[in-house]
Amino acid sequence: MIDLKLIEEKAISILTECDTAMLASVTEEGYPRPVPMGKIKADGISQIWFSTGTFSDKTIQFQLNPKAGVCFMKGGDSIVLTGKVEIVSDMEIKKALWSDWMFAHFPGGVIDPSYCILKFTSEEATYWIDNEFVKASI
Repeated sequence: MIDLKLIEEKAISILTECDTAMLASVTEEGYPRPVPMGKIKADGISQIWFSTGTFSDKTIQFQLNPKAGVCFMKGGDSIVLTGKVEIVSDMEIKKALWSDWMFAHFPGGVIDPSYCILKFTSEEATYWIDNEFVKASI
């Protein structure tokens, strides 16, 4: 019998060790558009936070359609999450998640008008961990 709690704990551990995840938006033509993104925060696997530009293709696509996918892997283990993205412009959250490496992308700092946060919220997970395949609602 598969222990879902143990699988989820391993998935959280893998995400914690990953600096980069693939975030997929849906194009205007209905195609998935995966891009590598550096995660800036994760609340388990239920919420993952990314920074990006307000005028990036993905941000525009999420404004039109919030459906999203995130995947990450380590070794032979992989996790695929589906859910929705919220574009966060709240200044307190933006300040809390700001890091100095972001100056390279947003020279105006935390008040740069092109800086925003993408908050991904998981709805479903597909795990391939320790040679076990599990699908679960989050």
